[in-house]
Amino acid sequence: MFTINSTDKRLADVLQEKIDLKTKPVGALGQLERIVKQAGLIQQSLTPSLNKPHMLVFAGDHGIAKEGVSPYPQEVTQQMVLNFLHGGAAINVFCQQHKIELKVVNAGVAGGLPEHPLLIDASMGAGTKSFLQQPAMTLHQAEEAMQRGAEQVKYAAESGCNVIGFGEMGIGNTSSAALLMHKMTGIALAECVGRGTGLDEQGLLRKLAILQKAANQHEQSHNPLQTL
Repeated sequence: MFTINSTDKRLADVLQEKIDLKTKPVGALGQLERIVKQAGLIQQSLTPSLNKPHMLVFAGDHGIAKEGVSPYPQEVTQQMVLNFLHGGAAINVFCQQHKIELKVVNAGVAGGLPEHPLLIDASMGAGTKSFLQQPAMTLHQAEEAMQRGAEQVKYAAESGCNVIGFGEMGIGNTSSAALLMHKMTGIALAECVGRGTGLDEQGLLRKLAILQKAANQHEQSHNPLQTL
Protein backbone atom coordinates (compact mmCIF):
# COMPACT_ATOMS: atom_id res chain seq x y z
CA MET A 1 0.00 0.00 0.00
CA PHE A 2 2.90 2.37 0.73
CA THR A 3 6.36 2.71 -0.77
CA ILE A 4 8.81 3.93 1.85
CA ASN A 5 12.14 4.92 0.34
CA SER A 6 15.40 5.22 2.25
CA THR A 7 16.57 8.78 2.81
CA ASP A 8 19.29 10.40 0.70
CA LYS A 9 21.99 11.11 3.27
CA ARG A 10 23.68 13.64 0.97
CA LEU A 11 21.16 16.19 2.19
CA ALA A 12 22.16 15.67 5.82
CA ASP A 13 25.17 18.01 5.79
CA VAL A 14 23.22 20.78 4.05
CA LEU A 15 20.39 20.47 6.57
CA GLN A 16 22.82 20.52 9.48
CA GLU A 17 24.52 23.63 8.10
CA LYS A 18 21.18 25.39 7.76
CA ILE A 19 20.29 24.52 11.36
CA ASP A 20 23.71 25.62 12.66
CA LEU A 21 23.51 28.99 10.88
CA LYS A 22 20.43 30.00 12.86
CA THR A 23 20.97 32.72 15.48
CA LYS A 24 21.73 30.41 18.40
CA PRO A 25 24.63 28.43 19.85
CA VAL A 26 25.32 25.24 17.88
CA GLY A 27 23.19 22.41 19.28
CA ALA A 28 21.33 24.71 21.68
CA LEU A 29 17.91 23.33 20.74
CA GLY A 30 18.96 19.75 21.48
CA GLN A 31 16.46 17.09 20.47
CA LEU A 32 14.40 19.59 18.47
CA GLU A 33 17.31 20.06 16.07
CA ARG A 34 17.60 16.31 15.53
CA ILE A 35 13.86 16.05 14.86
CA VAL A 36 13.97 18.89 12.31
CA LYS A 37 16.93 17.28 10.55
CA GLN A 38 15.15 13.94 10.48
CA ALA A 39 12.00 15.57 9.07
CA GLY A 40 14.08 17.21 6.35
CA LEU A 41 15.68 13.90 5.43
CA ILE A 42 12.34 12.09 5.36
CA GLN A 43 10.76 14.76 3.16
CA GLN A 44 14.01 15.32 1.21
CA SER A 45 13.58 19.05 1.68
CA LEU A 46 15.45 21.98 3.22
CA THR A 47 12.07 23.40 4.25
CA PRO A 48 10.14 20.46 5.76
CA SER A 49 6.55 21.10 6.79
CA LEU A 50 4.01 19.32 8.97
CA ASN A 51 0.65 19.32 7.20
CA LYS A 52 -2.73 18.40 8.70
CA PRO A 53 -1.35 16.27 11.56
CA HIS A 54 -3.56 13.34 12.58
CA MET A 55 -3.75 11.18 15.68
CA LEU A 56 -5.31 7.74 15.30
CA VAL A 57 -6.22 5.94 18.52
CA PHE A 58 -6.94 2.25 17.86
CA ALA A 59 -9.18 0.58 20.44
CA GLY A 60 -9.74 -3.14 20.84
CA ASP A 61 -10.25 -5.74 23.53
CA HIS A 62 -7.77 -8.45 24.45
CA GLY A 63 -9.12 -11.86 25.39
CA ILE A 64 -6.33 -12.31 27.93
CA ALA A 65 -8.00 -9.60 30.08
CA LYS A 66 -10.55 -12.20 31.16
CA GLU A 67 -7.77 -14.18 32.85
CA GLY A 68 -7.15 -11.60 35.58
CA VAL A 69 -4.01 -9.87 34.30
CA SER A 70 -5.39 -6.38 34.93
CA PRO A 71 -6.94 -4.72 37.99
CA TYR A 72 -9.67 -3.38 35.69
CA PRO A 73 -12.45 -5.33 33.93
CA GLN A 74 -12.60 -5.56 30.14
CA GLU A 75 -15.60 -3.19 30.07
CA VAL A 76 -13.25 -0.28 30.82
CA THR A 77 -12.09 -0.35 27.18
CA GLN A 78 -15.58 0.59 26.02
CA GLN A 79 -15.91 3.20 28.78
CA MET A 80 -12.62 4.83 27.81
CA VAL A 81 -13.59 4.98 24.14
CA LEU A 82 -16.82 6.74 25.11
CA ASN A 83 -14.70 9.14 27.14
CA PHE A 84 -12.57 9.87 24.05
CA LEU A 85 -15.70 10.53 22.01
CA HIS A 86 -17.02 12.96 24.63
CA GLY A 87 -13.71 14.86 24.82
CA GLY A 88 -12.85 13.83 28.36
CA ALA A 89 -9.36 12.32 27.99
CA ALA A 90 -5.86 13.77 27.98
CA ILE A 91 -5.46 12.96 24.28
CA ASN A 92 -8.48 15.16 23.50
CA VAL A 93 -6.87 18.12 25.25
CA PHE A 94 -3.50 17.46 23.60
CA CYS A 95 -5.02 17.32 20.12
CA GLN A 96 -7.20 20.39 20.66
CA GLN A 97 -4.28 22.42 21.98
CA HIS A 98 -2.01 21.53 19.06
CA LYS A 99 -4.68 21.49 16.32
CA ILE A 100 -4.27 17.78 15.60
CA GLU A 101 -7.19 15.92 14.04
CA LEU A 102 -8.19 13.07 16.36
CA LYS A 103 -9.89 9.90 15.20
CA VAL A 104 -10.74 6.86 17.32
CA VAL A 105 -10.68 3.57 15.41
CA ASN A 106 -12.82 0.72 16.69
CA ALA A 107 -10.54 -2.21 15.88
CA GLY A 108 -12.51 -4.69 17.97
CA VAL A 109 -14.08 -3.30 21.14
CA ALA A 110 -16.25 -5.93 22.86
CA GLY A 111 -19.01 -3.51 23.90
CA GLY A 112 -21.26 -1.57 21.56
CA LEU A 113 -20.30 1.94 20.46
CA PRO A 114 -22.54 4.69 19.06
CA GLU A 115 -22.03 6.40 15.73
CA HIS A 116 -19.90 9.49 16.26
CA PRO A 117 -17.94 11.92 14.05
CA LEU A 118 -14.69 10.97 15.84
CA LEU A 119 -15.28 7.22 15.56
CA ILE A 120 -14.17 5.02 12.65
CA ASP A 121 -15.61 1.51 12.56
CA ALA A 122 -12.92 -0.94 11.43
CA SER A 123 -13.94 -3.61 13.92
CA MET A 124 -12.67 -7.16 13.56
CA GLY A 125 -15.25 -8.39 16.07
CA ALA A 126 -15.71 -8.37 19.83
CA GLY A 127 -12.05 -8.57 20.78
CA THR A 128 -9.49 -11.35 20.45
CA LYS A 129 -9.54 -14.78 22.06
CA SER A 130 -7.60 -15.47 25.24
CA PHE A 131 -4.15 -16.62 24.19
CA LEU A 132 -3.98 -18.59 27.42
CA GLN A 133 -6.61 -20.90 25.94
CA GLN A 134 -6.00 -20.69 22.17
CA PRO A 135 -4.43 -18.44 19.52
CA ALA A 136 -5.65 -14.87 19.94
CA MET A 137 -6.43 -14.61 16.22
CA THR A 138 -6.18 -16.61 13.05
CA LEU A 139 -3.48 -15.63 10.58
CA HIS A 140 -6.20 -14.33 8.26
CA GLN A 141 -7.64 -12.12 11.01
CA ALA A 142 -4.20 -10.69 11.80
CA GLU A 143 -3.57 -9.88 8.15
CA GLU A 144 -7.02 -8.33 7.75
CA ALA A 145 -6.56 -6.21 10.88
CA MET A 146 -3.25 -4.86 9.58
CA GLN A 147 -4.85 -4.10 6.23
CA ARG A 148 -7.66 -2.16 7.90
CA GLY A 149 -5.12 -0.20 9.92
CA ALA A 150 -3.13 0.63 6.79
CA GLU A 151 -6.31 1.86 5.11
CA GLN A 152 -6.80 4.44 7.87
CA VAL A 153 -3.30 5.80 7.26
CA LYS A 154 -4.04 5.90 3.52
CA TYR A 155 -7.23 7.90 4.10
CA ALA A 156 -5.36 10.38 6.31
CA ALA A 157 -2.61 10.79 3.70
CA GLU A 158 -5.18 11.36 0.95
CA SER A 159 -6.65 14.21 3.02
CA GLY A 160 -3.29 16.01 2.90
CA CYS A 161 -1.81 14.71 6.15
CA ASN A 162 1.94 14.07 6.15
CA VAL A 163 2.50 13.46 9.86
CA ILE A 164 0.57 10.95 11.92
CA GLY A 165 0.65 9.68 15.47
CA PHE A 166 -0.76 6.45 16.85
CA GLY A 167 -2.37 5.60 20.16
CA GLU A 168 -4.12 2.54 21.53
CA MET A 169 -6.65 1.57 24.16
CA GLY A 170 -7.51 -1.87 25.39
CA ILE A 171 -7.54 -3.49 28.82
CA GLY A 172 -4.96 -6.28 28.76
CA ASN A 173 -2.81 -4.50 26.18
CA THR A 174 0.42 -4.63 28.19
CA SER A 175 0.02 -8.39 28.60
CA SER A 176 -0.22 -8.88 24.84
CA ALA A 177 2.70 -6.50 24.30
CA ALA A 178 4.85 -8.24 26.92
CA LEU A 179 4.32 -11.69 25.42
CA LEU A 180 5.02 -10.40 21.90
CA MET A 181 8.20 -8.72 23.12
CA HIS A 182 9.32 -11.92 24.84
CA LYS A 183 8.57 -14.14 21.84
CA MET A 184 10.12 -11.82 19.25
CA THR A 185 13.27 -10.81 21.12
CA GLY A 186 14.02 -13.69 23.45
CA ILE A 187 14.20 -11.28 26.40
CA ALA A 188 13.16 -13.00 29.63
CA LEU A 189 9.43 -12.65 30.18
CA ALA A 190 9.93 -11.21 33.67
CA GLU A 191 11.83 -8.31 32.11
CA CYS A 192 8.99 -7.65 29.65
CA VAL A 193 6.11 -7.71 32.14
CA GLY A 194 5.21 -4.55 34.03
CA ARG A 195 2.49 -3.29 36.35
CA GLY A 196 0.30 -2.02 33.52
CA THR A 197 -2.48 0.12 35.00
CA GLY A 198 -1.22 -0.14 38.57
CA LEU A 199 -0.96 -3.77 39.69
CA ASP A 200 0.33 -4.34 43.20
CA GLU A 201 3.10 -6.85 43.86
CA GLN A 202 0.73 -9.79 44.19
CA GLY A 203 -1.09 -8.79 41.01
CA LEU A 204 2.20 -8.47 39.13
CA LEU A 205 3.26 -11.97 40.16
CA ARG A 206 -0.13 -13.34 39.10
CA LYS A 207 0.16 -11.59 35.74
CA LEU A 208 3.65 -12.99 35.19
CA ALA A 209 2.52 -16.52 36.09
CA ILE A 210 -0.42 -16.35 33.66
CA LEU A 211 1.76 -15.03 30.85
CA GLN A 212 4.46 -17.61 31.52
CA LYS A 213 1.87 -20.37 31.28
CA ALA A 214 0.63 -18.90 28.00
CA ALA A 215 4.19 -18.59 26.67
CA ASN A 216 4.85 -22.25 27.42
CA GLN A 217 1.75 -23.27 25.46
CA HIS A 218 2.75 -21.52 22.23
CA GLU A 219 5.63 -22.70 20.09
CA GLN A 220 8.40 -20.25 19.27
CA SER A 221 7.89 -18.79 15.79
CA HIS A 222 10.39 -16.77 13.78
CA ASN A 223 7.54 -15.32 11.71
CA PRO A 224 6.48 -12.01 13.32
CA LEU A 225 2.99 -12.16 11.82
CA GLN A 226 2.49 -15.70 13.10
CA THR A 227 3.65 -14.59 16.55
CA LEU A 228 1.18 -11.71 16.45
